[in-house]
Amino acid sequence: MSYTKDDIIRIADENDVEFIRMQFTDIFGQLKNVAITRSQLNKALNNEIMIDGSSIEGFARINESDQYLYPDLDSFAILPWRPQHSKVARFLCDVHNPDGTPYVGDPRNVLKRELEKAKAMGYEFDVGPECEFFLFETDEVGRPTTNTQDEAGYFDLAPIDHGSDTRREICLNLEKLGYEIEASHHEVAKGQHEIDFKYGEALATADKIMTFKLAVKVLAARNGLHATFMPKPLYGVNGSGMHINMSLFKDGKNIFFDENGDRKLSKEAYSFIAGILAHIKGITAITNPLVNSYKRLVPGYEAPCYLAWSASNRSALIRIPASRGAATRVELRCPDPSCNPYLALAVCLAAGLDGIEKGMTPPDEITENIFEMSAETRRMAGIESLPGTLKEALDAMSADELITSVLGDHVFEQYIAGKTAEWDEYRTQVSEWELKKYMVTI
Repeated sequence: MSYTKDDIIRIADENDVEFIRMQFTDIFGQLKNVAITRSQLNKALNNEIMIDGSSIEGFARINESDQYLYPDLDSFAILPWRPQHSKVARFLCDVHNPDGTPYVGDPRNVLKRELEKAKAMGYEFDVGPECEFFLFETDEVGRPTTNTQDEAGYFDLAPIDHGSDTRREICLNLEKLGYEIEASHHEVAKGQHEIDFKYGEALATADKIMTFKLAVKVLAARNGLHATFMPKPLYGVNGSGMHINMSLFKDGKNIFFDENGDRKLSKEAYSFIAGILAHIKGITAITNPLVNSYKRLVPGYEAPCYLAWSASNRSALIRIPASRGAATRVELRCPDPSCNPYLALAVCLAAGLDGIEKGMTPPDEITENIFEMSAETRRMAGIESLPGTLKEALDAMSADELITSVLGDHVFEQYIAGKTAEWDEYRTQVSEWELKKYMVTI
């Protein structure tokens, strides 16, 4: 829905909106906000709400800290889970410099730049995410645990699915925000859930992912639960992913579909796949940004860790779901929900477009279960692995000139610095596993 400033003032007045959250996202995918009252709405609509960027990790230096929030008027929404008197609304905002230019460190701006490149080529980039998360109990003072009374597995339902009521409440609230919920269900692990919403234009979808994560956490907490998008919170069970389904449209038609093509896929579809595979090692530090992300990307738990594609094989990194026509899409299965969706979609699009521009050809399809292959069989088939640690992923990203250029100097440098510090902090820790393993025996 498209809004004008007058529309927003009218809606705010008619709906008793007294509080507005000016939301934006930092480089590492954390949703931030400045809250204002109704009296400041005109100021906000004129792009006059200022923030101190130097206080936000990875944003501005102290000598260039003044930045302004430019609300995306079409993102204006009343939050349905907040009180229905003196209501709370929100804007999703771009971050700008005092001179009005877009701030280079704003992740939303990174995605916008790449979408402009696609637009210049005649393409619209549509995306559908599949977001998984865990619901855990909290302790007597409200701190999260890893306990769940849930006994359900894949597609099970109540009463053994103890999170079904919370999941239903999340879906209903998201629909009030304009989401089209396509499916929700219990996932493989105890306490694990998935909610899928309809694909859409990439920027709007990235915005929806950020709001989705907020809604899940807020509504879970209301029900005495803790929701986490941590990729691998429990040893020995499946982790949480966020598969990304991608399509390119031109003149209203899905260009990945070709009625006469092999598997009814177009040359552009194959080149897009090839581009993703060519850059996937450089992408992984963005799509899988945590130390913990790489504990999900191991064989045996359905998460892909080998560089291959298939029209049906779910052990492959890239899968082409069976739907054809307007629904033809490329599914990248490695991303997890801890990623910054703006950066993740930007680098995926850039990689795919690079494949199209260079006319790349992907390797042969792998139809066998890659997890069951021996290392020698994989080597003979030319199947490489994703980076095995965050450090390996950061090194691969640094070596990929396309990915670093998409991020831009500021975002790249700040991202590398922040994630290197995270890796260094992790590798110097002494874990409970190490104490149990070595304290007595060594």
